[in-house]
Amino acid sequence: MLESKKRTPEETAQYLKDLKNWLLQTREDPAEGMADFFAARLDKYEDVHMGNWGAEYREIAGFFDEGLASLLDIGCGTGLELEAMFRRFPQLQVTGIDLSSAMLGRLRENFPEKGIRLIQGDYFQVPFGEEAFDAALSFETLHHFDFPKKQAIYEKLHRALAPGGYYIECDYIACCPEEETLCQEHLRRKREKSGIPESQFIHIDTPLTWEHQKALLENAGFQQVRVLYERESTMVIRGEKG
Repeated sequence: MLESKKRTPEETAQYLKDLKNWLLQTREDPAEGMADFFAARLDKYEDVHMGNWGAEYREIAGFFDEGLASLLDIGCGTGLELEAMFRRFPQLQVTGIDLSSAMLGRLRENFPEKGIRLIQGDYFQVPFGEEAFDAALSFETLHHFDFPKKQAIYEKLHRALAPGGYYIECDYIACCPEEETLCQEHLRRKREKSGIPESQFIHIDTPLTWEHQKALLENAGFQQVRVLYERESTMVIRGEKG
């Protein structure tokens, strides 16, 4: 099982310094649409993600309860998290949703015999159903969205879970309000500079603080919202439907 490792105050200060430098260096870079961003990086996606979150991908199944039968996986990408899930739950019925058809094509190649139900589309628009899944998962996908979008998706996920179901999120969480504000301002500048409307998804990280994340999940109806694991900017969070 994974062991948590929080940043020290000194490490947080250095992290914020590095982040500010990076935001300044990329200030004039053009914004990229979400689907285009991932399609252009398909061949490197798995290596990059495993390099950054390999331990979390390998151990994510350990955060789920015994007897799991059905899973909704939003922003499933190429399915890196599913290798661990199928190892622990061989008969697991998975519904995966992703914006990128290229990513889903690679997922099919990775799991040709699993019969995963895959949906190519915007998970803010794709219907999830009502009380349809034992659990839901998002892995490093929701940090691209702001408060209203996150609130909306958490409400959809809550409705999609069966009574007694639960939601697991492994994602990038802002270390402090300053990081959250810096990233939100970066997003606004990119939209204004590129003339990209709010309705169009662009690939920019806008993580929220744990306090804001917890509040949104609770507002959506989740109970016992808690951190199961933390490593620097990565947290695994669980919320219960009740």
